[in-house]
Amino acid sequence: MMKIAIMQPYFMPYIGYYQLMNSVDTFVVYDNIQFTKKGWINRNRVLVNGKDQFITIPLKKDSDYLNVNQRYLSDDFQNEKMKIMNKLKGAYVKAPFYNDIFPLIEKIFEYQGDNLFDFIFNSIDAIKSLLGIECKIVKSSELDFDIEEFKAKDKVIEICKHLEAKIYINPIGGVELYSKEDFKNQGIELNFIKSEFIDYRQFDYDFVPWLSIIDVLMFNSVEETKKYLLKYKIT
Repeated sequence: MMKIAIMQPYFMPYIGYYQLMNSVDTFVVYDNIQFTKKGWINRNRVLVNGKDQFITIPLKKDSDYLNVNQRYLSDDFQNEKMKIMNKLKGAYVKAPFYNDIFPLIEKIFEYQGDNLFDFIFNSIDAIKSLLGIECKIVKSSELDFDIEEFKAKDKVIEICKHLEAKIYINPIGGVELYSKEDFKNQGIELNFIKSEFIDYRQFDYDFVPWLSIIDVLMFNSVEETKKYLLKYKIT
């Protein structure tokens, strides 16, 4: 049976995002939803001297009511990205898999285009390919119906129907938002995914969990990271 998940576009998200992607047949990424400040769309956390710090993709100033695919990288992005790259280099240059992963990070930042969604989508797809995740990725704006007519769970249900999905998997944080009965009444099985705790050596610091996938890949081989993709429970 067709299984799908639906998520916002997040920049270099934590491993749970890729676990969800790995658990479904089709992964829908919202691009025609409103951009939210101080979320995970254009920023994430990395390890700097044993503490978590944000890296943030700078954006051109614009209306707070625009959709993600209507937002653009800042005019000064070329300079700002060098600051981000230098921060990552300083933080991880001695990490065991730095030489394997940093070139990919550089390639992601060299993406030719200034649309925020396209930049993030490219980074998601690059990590998906690296980890051998085989699901299909679909942009919400490419579905041939207007999802903006629907709200909350109705939007999710309509996407499931449109894609003929019989199983919808949502992060565990949605357990209070969505009712299994509501989905069942529409012929859809609602499941929730919960990541198991994952820890690994981060130099000799106390472990800081749930950082960007960048951190995971700097300290773990691709093969080990692929094993982490399976460390979750479905309820």
